[in-house]
Amino acid sequence: MEKVYTKWVSNYLPEDLKEELNSIADNHHEIEDRFYQYVAFGTGGMRGVLGAGTNRMNIFTIRRVAEGLARYIEECGEEAKSRGVVLAYDTRHFSQEFAVETARVLGAHGITSYIYKEPRPTPQLSFTVRELNAFSGVVITASHNPKQYNGFKVYGEDGAQLVPSAAKAIVDGMETIEDIFEIGVAEISELEKQGLVKWILEELDALYLKNLLTLKENEQIDTAMKIIYTSLHGAGLVPVVSGLKQFGFTNVHVVEEQAVQDGAFPTVSYPNPEEQAAFQLAMELGERVGADLLLATDPDADRLGVAVRNGDAYTLLSGNQLGALLLHYILQTNLQNGTLPSNGVMIKTIVTAELGAKIAAHHNIATVNTLTGFKYIAEKIEEYEKSQQYSFLFGYEESYGYLIKSFARDKDAVQVALKVAEMAAYYATKGESLLDALNNLFEEYGYHKEALVSQVFEGKDGQEQMKVILNNYRENPPSEIAKIPVARVEDYLTGMVTLADGITEELTLPKENVIKIVLENEAWVAIRPSGTEPKCKYYFGVVAESDEEANRLLEEMKSDIL
Repeated sequence: MEKVYTKWVSNYLPEDLKEELNSIADNHHEIEDRFYQYVAFGTGGMRGVLGAGTNRMNIFTIRRVAEGLARYIEECGEEAKSRGVVLAYDTRHFSQEFAVETARVLGAHGITSYIYKEPRPTPQLSFTVRELNAFSGVVITASHNPKQYNGFKVYGEDGAQLVPSAAKAIVDGMETIEDIFEIGVAEISELEKQGLVKWILEELDALYLKNLLTLKENEQIDTAMKIIYTSLHGAGLVPVVSGLKQFGFTNVHVVEEQAVQDGAFPTVSYPNPEEQAAFQLAMELGERVGADLLLATDPDADRLGVAVRNGDAYTLLSGNQLGALLLHYILQTNLQNGTLPSNGVMIKTIVTAELGAKIAAHHNIATVNTLTGFKYIAEKIEEYEKSQQYSFLFGYEESYGYLIKSFARDKDAVQVALKVAEMAAYYATKGESLLDALNNLFEEYGYHKEALVSQVFEGKDGQEQMKVILNNYRENPPSEIAKIPVARVEDYLTGMVTLADGITEELTLPKENVIKIVLENEAWVAIRPSGTEPKCKYYFGVVAESDEEANRLLEEMKSDIL
């Protein structure tokens, strides 16, 4: 690692990276953390802290992954090169620069790039890949991570995140690079002259909006309902505000302080719409104007958070709660319109609550479970479109990711912002809030409660600690949790299920380092290391006859596990 550090310091570097490395010359721990590996790349792309080093996000590690992508595209032939790559980016520090740097590497290989002129959401990138029949897509984003992070996500020609075989091909190309500082780059001005760089914006904005408007399926709504929207300094502002206007909503208030596109996220410490702190300014504005619904998108607008007026305050809906509400509303609307297909399907992940599955079953709609990651939901959508086995109606995961219509193939907070507004405005005509609607679901299907607890494990040592935790559960699974007997243990790494009586069965999903423990009373806990962050995540789910009983059981399970 010291040798690699010395090579970086001795090469030509931008002044900020050079100063950064010089400042740690005597800090061996810091040198090790920055150089013990390259930023990991997988089916979810790569994500890391901005800065100098192989284990940081900078123009050189961006060139390396772009070179791997370029070599993969070259292997796929001249047609793949000419179909090209769509490049989008959010508002983070260096996002636009990294997108341009990617185009420079691709262009050096004769590969066409379509670059957005301005920040645009990840789901719009997914849509654009499909619309332009591009071979691939890249979005520069770290989603809802803090400001010191950025990332590089790659999409296939179907508009979905990469399947493992394609990700492996890119990694193989990256690993054959002998010198990161010798990667070829072309000048953007020359690529423009050659037609290898094409700038896009207005036409694709209009086409995306046209597709968004197909989501409007209910005219019985209160379009004067007061709505607050915040983009949290991110890329969702243009499509969300345009979409709400086209849906007919006349009383939309934007949090202006957070409409400023700024990668420092100056008004929030963590631009995550799952967190109540991110809603502080939206709640203050909501109080001033008397709004009933607050909407927030993360920096790349693939996740949506929702808060609903509850007396004199606002209550945030969890990802599981909003998913269940949306599914119920979509199925009911289709039923009323006579458009509910007999072979409809809802797709969710294995760590998403089971309330949605119960709602789907009530409407004779199939539920399909996938591994965590929206790419697996997108993979199923593609499969069902080709086989016509199922008609896709809705897909979601507990981490605030949802997809309603498949013109995009990743979670789409823009779609969902519009649909949530329609849903809330529909219930408003009945004198109900989304909280009333949720309570009605609990009364009918049982009180479902969930929790997610993340433990952070930074650096090389942290990665080893997470392995130990998973191995302990794998080798010594508990027989009971919160005094409730274990009914089954699902080990997605071995691909086996072990029942309480010792009988084993095979799992049908691909292998992944996840363990899910299901109790006899429908409660469950799943443990998995995050694929994009240095965290081990614990997912809990319970169902009971009352809200109080569900909360009690949830706390007892957390106390036993953590």
